[in-house]
Amino acid sequence: MMLFLALLVSYLLGAIPTAYLLVKWAKGIDIRTMGSGNVGATNALRTVGLWAGVVVLAIDVLKGIIAAWLIPRWLLGETTPDRSLVCGLAAVLGHDFPCFLRFRGGKGVATTIGVLVGSVPLVAGIVVGVWLVVFGLFRYVSLGSIAAAVAIPLSQLALHQSRREILIGSGLAILIIARHRANISRLLSGAEHRIWPRQGD
Repeated sequence: MMLFLALLVSYLLGAIPTAYLLVKWAKGIDIRTMGSGNVGATNALRTVGLWAGVVVLAIDVLKGIIAAWLIPRWLLGETTPDRSLVCGLAAVLGHDFPCFLRFRGGKGVATTIGVLVGSVPLVAGIVVGVWLVVFGLFRYVSLGSIAAAVAIPLSQLALHQSRREILIGSGLAILIIARHRANISRLLSGAEHRIWPRQGD
């Protein structure tokens, strides 16, 4: 019963639509009608500016940290890595499919990073490193996110984490990749937009 409550609280925390609320407050518009239509940090950056992207990114990461680190300790007492991860997964599902926005949310990358920081920090460091390298080379946020997603279960395997933890990590990775279906199509067709294109691009 307490685990169900922890999962519910984690989902509702993740479902808080940070980008939607901030863009609505800053510009009075629905972020779902702007840019990519995604309710996340990248679209907030494109719609409002760098400061908005940074604020949304920070809050969405914090949602994941709270769900994975604080909520299990608050509601479950002594926790385990797999319990932290499953509460984090509930938060990512809330971010991706928020009940407050008719289940049309973001892509869950920032919240997933927060989940990893709160549950398996070493994996979080590897995943962020992969994202930075791929983004630095190609300037595609989506490609960096997809590569980072693939790195989650691979780094868990390399660190000999439990089968249950790897299964949940794989779930987080699959969610990110599935939410990037349209981006994958655009990458393959050469229509994906870069952030800060290099000279000559």
